[in-house]
Amino acid sequence: MSPAELTTGPDGTEAAGAALAARLRPGDVVLVSGDLGAGKTTFVRGALRSLGVTGPITSPTFVVGHLHEGETGPLAHLDLYRLAGMGTEDPGLLDPFFGDDTIAFVEWPEHAMDAFPASRVAHRVHLAHAGGDERRIEVT
Repeated sequence: MSPAELTTGPDGTEAAGAALAARLRPGDVVLVSGDLGAGKTTFVRGALRSLGVTGPITSPTFVVGHLHEGETGPLAHLDLYRLAGMGTEDPGLLDPFFGDDTIAFVEWPEHAMDAFPASRVAHRVHLAHAGGDERRIEVT
């Protein structure tokens, strides 16, 4: 477990995401958790930008996931907030987001722990409010 990092605003949270992205390999899955407004999408945006995504990066809350093309290959950004497990969902719903060479970032993983390949989880990130624009980021 790495020590917690304290960021002082969105730029710092994006920089923390970029720093983690530099350590990722194709096929890795990164779980990103934290309360509403804790900076999960901001963290993922920093990671995706550093991996070469140039277009808009928005939260996929209402569509479950977005696929992007980066310098390292396919990248996925999922938000499982609206799911309550995969039991009632189409079993193949999330398959396009977890290709063997896809780096995937999963927000709200606790809402559907069976939605991603657990054997490929490379990092777990937890973001927490630390007052004002400050965020506490722990990566394990």
